[in-house]
Amino acid sequence: MAGCSGEQAPAYTSILGISDEATRVRALNEHLSTRSYVHGYSLSQADVDVFRQLSAPPTDAQLFHVARWFRHIEAVLGGVRGIGEPCGLQASKGRRQPQWSPPTASEPCKLRLYNSLTRNKDVFIPQNGNRVTWYCCGPTVYDASHMGHARSYISFDILRRVLRDYFKFDVFYCMNITDIDDKIIKRARQNCLFERYRERRPPAAQLLEDIHAALKSFSGKLDETTDPDKKQMLERMRLAVQLAAAPLEEAVRSHLAAEDIARRAQVLLEEAKDLLSDWLDSTLGSEVTDNSIFSKLPKFWEGEFHKDMETLNVLPPDVLTRVSEYVPEIVNFVQKIVDNGYGYASNGSVYFDTAKFASSERHSYGKLVPEAVGDQKALQEGEGDLSISADRLSEKRSPSDFALWKASKPGEPSWPCPWGKGRPGWHIECSAMAGTLLGASMDIHGGGFDLRFPHHDNELAQSEAYFENDCWVRYFLHTGHLTIAGCKMSKSLKNFITIKDALKKHSARQLRLAFLMHSWKDTLDYSSNTMESALQFEKFMNEFFLNVKDILRAPVDTTGQFAKWEEDDAELNESFYSKKAAVHAALCDNVDTRTVLEEMRALVSQCNLYVAARKTARRRPNRALLETIALYLTHMLRIFGAIEEESSLGFPVGGPGTSLNLESTVMPYLQVLSEFREGVRKIAREKKVPEVLQLSDALRDDVLPELGVRLEDHEGLPTVVKLVDREMLLKEREEKQRVEEEKRKKKEEAARRKQEQEAAKLAKMKIPPSEMFLSESDKYSKFDENGLPTHDMEGKELSKGQAKKLKKLFEAQEKLHEEYLQMVQNGGPE
Repeated sequence: MAGCSGEQAPAYTSILGISDEATRVRALNEHLSTRSYVHGYSLSQADVDVFRQLSAPPTDAQLFHVARWFRHIEAVLGGVRGIGEPCGLQASKGRRQPQWSPPTASEPCKLRLYNSLTRNKDVFIPQNGNRVTWYCCGPTVYDASHMGHARSYISFDILRRVLRDYFKFDVFYCMNITDIDDKIIKRARQNCLFERYRERRPPAAQLLEDIHAALKSFSGKLDETTDPDKKQMLERMRLAVQLAAAPLEEAVRSHLAAEDIARRAQVLLEEAKDLLSDWLDSTLGSEVTDNSIFSKLPKFWEGEFHKDMETLNVLPPDVLTRVSEYVPEIVNFVQKIVDNGYGYASNGSVYFDTAKFASSERHSYGKLVPEAVGDQKALQEGEGDLSISADRLSEKRSPSDFALWKASKPGEPSWPCPWGKGRPGWHIECSAMAGTLLGASMDIHGGGFDLRFPHHDNELAQSEAYFENDCWVRYFLHTGHLTIAGCKMSKSLKNFITIKDALKKHSARQLRLAFLMHSWKDTLDYSSNTMESALQFEKFMNEFFLNVKDILRAPVDTTGQFAKWEEDDAELNESFYSKKAAVHAALCDNVDTRTVLEEMRALVSQCNLYVAARKTARRRPNRALLETIALYLTHMLRIFGAIEEESSLGFPVGGPGTSLNLESTVMPYLQVLSEFREGVRKIAREKKVPEVLQLSDALRDDVLPELGVRLEDHEGLPTVVKLVDREMLLKEREEKQRVEEEKRKKKEEAARRKQEQEAAKLAKMKIPPSEMFLSESDKYSKFDENGLPTHDMEGKELSKGQAKKLKKLFEAQEKLHEEYLQMVQNGGPE
């Protein structure tokens, strides 16, 4: 009900007409029993006019409603006004609730991703609410996974985790395994033929004959190679084989023992494996009929890939597709493209008509890299080594057309289809599998930078030809290249490091931190400098976590953990929230993890300064604040996948599944040991027992590090106990010993040089000035009575300038020799 409306005037008129006051008040009470300001009835002018007739609230308890309204009006108006005076709901400013103004908010930060389709950072908007559909190109499994794979899959794992766990998107992540491909077919045949050749154990003469035939074929390939890096690699291969062949040739000519010949043949066979396998395949590959080899090879390497990904803490995909399991879907996909007019059959193969597609008003070919359209070298690499023969190229209407389906040749696996037995083209595999699972349009498609053209451009073309749309992918994400110490990493150039080899040098966390310290879309150089930066960051963060854990272990009562905040607490807290905002802004900016880690490092540096200042002032740091910051940093590192398991605070200790139990179990015992040791050290210092102090140091430096325990002694403060990774501690100890050894050697070298200098000086001091020039007969021929030179070697008299210079040297030696004589007289060295 609205106030000041006079809506109750008719009811009040009849009540006011009652002459007896007691009866009038009872009638008023009856009327007000149906009205409550609590339930929405508001004050009106009529209410005020009625209640002005009452000087005070009634004392009769039965007149409760009149008393209630009287007090309400009195509280609102500050007293009952006369008839006709304003209601007071506007006039009494001090009593009414003021108007509320909403805060002025800045525009919230939006996630932007670098989209290869626009070459810009675009605001990320999923097509279906919070759900994100994502397809990632998986590996072609014919060999060991290398650091190039790690670069791509760790980077996408980080992006996926950030979208899922930070931005809270519901991500459906699909990845494929390419287990049908020219590379797989060729490698499977090569392995098969080489093993057969090895098992035959050809005589040395036959082996040499075959090696020379293979070298001749190989040299032809080398002559045709124009890429300088590849040419250099092939020349190294040829030279290595030639060098390995020479000892065997010499052994055969010299009729050495059979054992020597067999040993040298084995060395040659291993060195020439790649070259010989390629030659065997080119001559005998079409005769391979065992189709099982084409599934065994990819199955083995797929298993190795999954093991590597698990070790790297890369999340498994929500769904994994294998080409071999989707052949029927691929055939149907190709058929519809043909039916839609964008594909044509030729000699049992089916090709995509790029000209027909590009001429369509609804479509565009080469969306990602339009400048590369027509690049025959790139197109042929995309077709595969087994699909670029002259007869295959002649089947196309245009050199830019690419294979959707390939007619199988002898020595290749095949599947039945409307065009005859064949196998899928490379590009169609991803389109059919992704289209089957994700439909006509997906939110994100990911892959390596080198896949943009022709692979992804061809994927886009054939998929949009199938669905007759122009939006198969909304956001295309491509991870940057990986170089090795500045050089391009390439499997074909044999310039690569396997993931297993990389993990022998560094942990999965350290590799991930190295990737986090670089933009996911830019080139990353895998080098000692890159890894050293990652190691230093890990150590820096770990020390902070260990220090916070030590602070939290300090005994404190329940109320003591909530100490009054001082100015430095407030400053650190303000900085914390500022850094959190900066981290959020960085993640919104194309998931800029490099900036995030820099902000995290800066925050930890501020925390370290705060703790150091408190320690200097002998004041306890704010436990709750430091714990909050450490938990936030732990949370962010877990989101990035740098913390592999549930860890309440900081990096886990002791391996998978043991961290929480290990730390909570052993730390109380270690704390007791530390306190006991500190007590023993105190007594040893007071009683001057150096042997006990040495034992205490040995416990700290030699015994406990073997168990993954670090003790840090601080003058005047309790010893800090830290549970650390054992390998890390042992490396620290080795580094400390190395530094100490270097210092010792430098000290010894400095002492030796000083001793030599002093010996040389003493030897010089012993020479009387009259004899100092006599030994220089190669410079001077005559001397005066004091031993000073007067003529040079040719008998010419020395100039005044030369004589003056020699005189100065003579006088200096006089002083030096006098010092020596004085030393001898005083009992010094002779």
